[in-house]
Amino acid sequence: MEDVLSFLRSLGEPDEIIRQAVPDLTHPAPVVNTHVHLPPNFSAFESVRHAIEKACQEGLWVIGAGNYYDYRIYKDLCKVATRLGVFPLFGTEIIAMQEDLRDAAVRVNDPVNPGKTYICGKGITRFDPPSPKAKALLDLIRSNDASRAEQMTARLDRFWSSNGLATGLDAATIIKQVATRYGCPEDAVVLQERHLAMAFQQRLFEIIPEGRRSKVLGPILSCQCEPGLLEDPVGLQEQLRTSLMKAGRPCFVAEQYISLGQARQLIGELGGIECYPVVADMVSPHCEFELDVHRLAERLRQMGLTMVEFISVRNSPQVLTEYAVGLRKAGLAVSNGTEHNTLQMLPLAPSCKGGLALSEELKQLFWEGACVIAGHQYLAAHGQVGFVDQDGRPNQRWSDPDRGIRSIAAIGQEVIHRFLDRYGGVNH
Repeated sequence: MEDVLSFLRSLGEPDEIIRQAVPDLTHPAPVVNTHVHLPPNFSAFESVRHAIEKACQEGLWVIGAGNYYDYRIYKDLCKVATRLGVFPLFGTEIIAMQEDLRDAAVRVNDPVNPGKTYICGKGITRFDPPSPKAKALLDLIRSNDASRAEQMTARLDRFWSSNGLATGLDAATIIKQVATRYGCPEDAVVLQERHLAMAFQQRLFEIIPEGRRSKVLGPILSCQCEPGLLEDPVGLQEQLRTSLMKAGRPCFVAEQYISLGQARQLIGELGGIECYPVVADMVSPHCEFELDVHRLAERLRQMGLTMVEFISVRNSPQVLTEYAVGLRKAGLAVSNGTEHNTLQMLPLAPSCKGGLALSEELKQLFWEGACVIAGHQYLAAHGQVGFVDQDGRPNQRWSDPDRGIRSIAAIGQEVIHRFLDRYGGVNH
């Protein structure tokens, strides 16, 4: 992908970058965010420019996207990020199923569904065009998701028609709406539950006059809601998902998953780092897979994983510190983001649950993690092995995990500094 990766190649040759890289990371740590979703994924942002301008306003040095299953938006991300001086990281997020853990009733990193596993690919570089293997896996995932969205939309339309509120919506119409909203091709849209909920909320608001929505919708949804919830767009969207679209509800359609092995193969084909998203105390009680940080670290290392990520706004400072520091000591790189995969516009600068500030120790860990991704992405753009090879194995250039993390982070930091020196921006 010459247009996207050329900015990395323009920053200097790898041998030169490696010679210039210094092991001491910038202190105090810059503000970074390695996981947001950009349109046409369901997102708090109206556009890529909206996201990057907000990143500039909040003083971010680095922003990483983790979009589902279509990466054409990354051309715009690169264009806007280089123009405004925020270093872009390219990533993906994949949902898989571990059938053995499902059958054993072990929740991994999904709060509800045993065996359901989220895994991210960080620093991907081979996504336009994807390899034949990557394309086949992406086509399979998209086909599964499209089938589910079509079935769920049809059920939602029948449900509302049976209650005297014909919507006339189908999946093709919703795809067209999303593509029009974000100015993207229709085949770039991967419908998610939240897209469906928004489309039906908007249609119901067109049908039912303001002030009567709670009275009409409350009995149909069989919910005891706070006054005004069903008059609020986001409130109704969430209630539609809860009352109609979840397991056991009238419009539920089961997801079709690829295996974790297939997900990991896809990340390798895309040239990324396999990264496990930790939920920790987002869930109470903790998911069984994550009950103990030392056991979690052991499991992840046994699986051959080298990186973890947090969405820290979901975690208390105490638990976040326990898990992030513990996993880093176990030889795993650690990153952090915000997702921004709902309409709620949180700050892009990550914090802990309740808006509590990250400690300087955590900021340093997350800066290091962002630098690891940047270093990997840079080396891969030059055709070299980065933090890991295509099979997810650590780069054999470094003798142990800690040395590998520190070394690739030093390279990534040098790359980010050169980028900011060249492209400027308000943050450097």
